[in-house]
Amino acid sequence: MKLMNLVGACFVAVGSMSPVSTAMAYDAGDWLVRGRVININPNDDSGRLYTTAGDLGEGVTVTEDTVPELDITYMINPHWGVELILGYSTHEVGTRGQPAAIGLGRVIDSKVLPPTLTLQYHFLPNESLRPYVGAGINYTYFFDEKVQGILDKPGAKVKLASSWGLAVQAGLDIAIDDDWFVNLDVKYIDIETKASFRGINLVGAANINTQIDPVVYGIGIGRRF
Repeated sequence: MKLMNLVGACFVAVGSMSPVSTAMAYDAGDWLVRGRVININPNDDSGRLYTTAGDLGEGVTVTEDTVPELDITYMINPHWGVELILGYSTHEVGTRGQPAAIGLGRVIDSKVLPPTLTLQYHFLPNESLRPYVGAGINYTYFFDEKVQGILDKPGAKVKLASSWGLAVQAGLDIAIDDDWFVNLDVKYIDIETKASFRGINLVGAANINTQIDPVVYGIGIGRRF
């Protein structure tokens, strides 16, 4: 529902748009710098916990996080731009017990750095309301991983594999004046990782494979340079 509401906001108001000054319009060579507050909502219902004893039948959960984000767009021409999205978040990974599972609960804390590069199309660069869509590639790097909960024993370690995936977005810039604007943005990012545990005596070596695939909602303010 959040996704539909935010994407809809990018287009429903188009009919009420009015032309703005040429000075306010996007142009080739412009830099758009946005600061957003984003909420990261992972798909927390995919993945399994595997150990040396086999599949434990555990579903995987990943917590959401709300953090600041910086993104920079270079306008190739008035309609096309390239955006680099920067920020990091912290998430907890846990297991959701199935009938035959042992119910481990929270097992990992990790910081996540997911730089994302998208190619955007801006539909109405000369208007006060400027919807856009974008698609590109994401690289996700996990760092400062820590074993938590029942698996947190002396010598226990965990490593999450980095991930490459696709990203898509839709958004809306709302002009305040010639240079400043408010931004609404939503992204879907394809993130898949494997968590490898070592030194946990409870179940021996263990792995978690999961598709995190978050939807990211953002609101912020930007400036054209």
